[in-house]
Amino acid sequence: MRASFRNLGLRTALACACLAAPWAAQAQSAMPAMKSQGAAQYVCGGIGSDESTAMRAAMKDHPLALLFARAGGAYLANVDVTVMDDKGGTALAMRASGPVCLVDLPAGRYTIQATSNGATKSETVTVGSGSKTADFRF
Repeated sequence: MRASFRNLGLRTALACACLAAPWAAQAQSAMPAMKSQGAAQYVCGGIGSDESTAMRAAMKDHPLALLFARAGGAYLANVDVTVMDDKGGTALAMRASGPVCLVDLPAGRYTIQATSNGATKSETVTVGSGSKTADFRF
């Protein structure tokens, strides 16, 4: 009898995993593909509710998250971003195609410059322990 309970538990766990798999796959497919530039990897997106939800859920899994919005709170895309290391070298230069960018960089101190419609904002962050978020409002 004990073996049948074990089999029932195994079948139940397998059924739950099979039922959950489509939602997990859907969350992953909502994420745009990562891009590489030197030692940095990044992904930008967050346009549309599925992609926005997936990007925000993944923020904790990346050392740096960048958020872009207008002063009134509306999300903003097509922001020019330059991330400079503490020696003044460019670690990453890109145009954010969405209001959320997830960035993987080696541990260190970085200065982020974000430019939208001629206005430039700057923020310095230290990457390496936990995830950091830099919020730029224009």
